[in-house]
Amino acid sequence: MLNRLKRVFSCLETHEVRYLVIGGIAAILHGVPRVTLDADLLIDGSSENAARLISALREAGLGTAFLIEADALLAQDITIFKDRVRVDVMTKAPGLDFETAWQRRETPAYEGQRFFMLCKADLIASKRAAGRPQDIEDARLLEL
Repeated sequence: MLNRLKRVFSCLETHEVRYLVIGGIAAILHGVPRVTLDADLLIDGSSENAARLISALREAGLGTAFLIEADALLAQDITIFKDRVRVDVMTKAPGLDFETAWQRRETPAYEGQRFFMLCKADLIASKRAAGRPQDIEDARLLEL
């Protein structure tokens, strides 16, 4: 999955987007053996950041990013961009405060391309707060 996101991460970095990888990819990178078919991103909910995100996704080749503007993205809790890769962008996530999570973020790299991800403790808190069966199981596995 990360190989399909490398260009997206590169464009997010170029456009200085404040985002955090959450959800399945973060769980996998923290050691949970599972599969995911999308990337879940939590973003800083400022207008400027949302505009930078949309520009980055457009540059990365996600055509659906041309169908929305920053204000419409910020009016929703989640916006799904489904092109050659699926990226779910969230402005809110259960159990998380973006600024706090941003300060505690991890910065792994894939083939030299860095990206921003939730730390393990914040991922566990978010999974527990979401409360869905898959999230509870992910949290349990993360705590082992």
